[in-house]
Amino acid sequence: MNILKKMATGLTKTRQALSQGLQSIFTGKPFVDDAVWDQLTEVLIGADLGIAVTERLITALKESLQKGEPADYDSLKKRLKLEFARILAGATHASPLPQGAPTVTLFVGVNGVGKTTTIGKVAAQFRQAGKSVLLAAGDTFRAGAIAQLSIWGERVGASVISAPPGADPTSVAFDAVSAAIARKIDHLLIDTAGRLQTNHNLMEELKKMDRVIAKQLTGGYERVLVLDAMTGQNALSQAKLFHAAMKLSGIILTKLDSAARGGILISIVEALKVPILFVGTGETKDDLLPFSIHAFIDALFEE
Repeated sequence: MNILKKMATGLTKTRQALSQGLQSIFTGKPFVDDAVWDQLTEVLIGADLGIAVTERLITALKESLQKGEPADYDSLKKRLKLEFARILAGATHASPLPQGAPTVTLFVGVNGVGKTTTIGKVAAQFRQAGKSVLLAAGDTFRAGAIAQLSIWGERVGASVISAPPGADPTSVAFDAVSAAIARKIDHLLIDTAGRLQTNHNLMEELKKMDRVIAKQLTGGYERVLVLDAMTGQNALSQAKLFHAAMKLSGIILTKLDSAARGGILISIVEALKVPILFVGTGETKDDLLPFSIHAFIDALFEE
């Protein structure tokens, strides 16, 4: 299955809310009155685009009509695609995870979003590209997370730096960066404990880890937030608070299946200008796809 088909499957719910909603508005009537604008606003918000993006889109559409563009479904869809592309292109990323000596990537996010599995999938892709990879089990609160990362390490051929459950996660990160530098590793991927973005103490601990890592570095450093596509607008709240705690380099959206609320991606990029690096569409390592703006937009409107 190619990227567009996988993306289309993952965006089924969002596409139904957006594309079908738009078609229902424009069936047999011109786009001229306030009632239609209100309906359009409801459709866009219902697709998890959020209030800020919806207001921007409504303004752009009204301006296009004032310039004499046709007020029909096909013209509206073309204009929406253009506006979506402009928003997403405002946070493009030259390489999903840049090369380095080593490049260190810190994965953060709340509980249950799939951070550890995502790390394993990213590690698999790097190994397939011939890069050396070291994993760090920074989620010391859960013995299961340490074991899960170790399994991924064995599966992809990457060593794992870990400590007993309950150990200081910052110490694990420090040891891992030191080891990656000494071994001349290409990529160090660091797992962290899931934490509520509103928990002050846990966020302060994460910022401490971030500072320790940054002081040691000899190569690139990525701070990647993993988000669950099922959470809709709550994902935007998470992204804002994690971005405030540490300047995020990128976002990976997991669980992009048929019930996902993928429109939130546009809201996040509009608000933070942080690029989407990958989307997860399934359980296997091949189901972590580099994010494609064009495939995403086409999938939203595929009929």
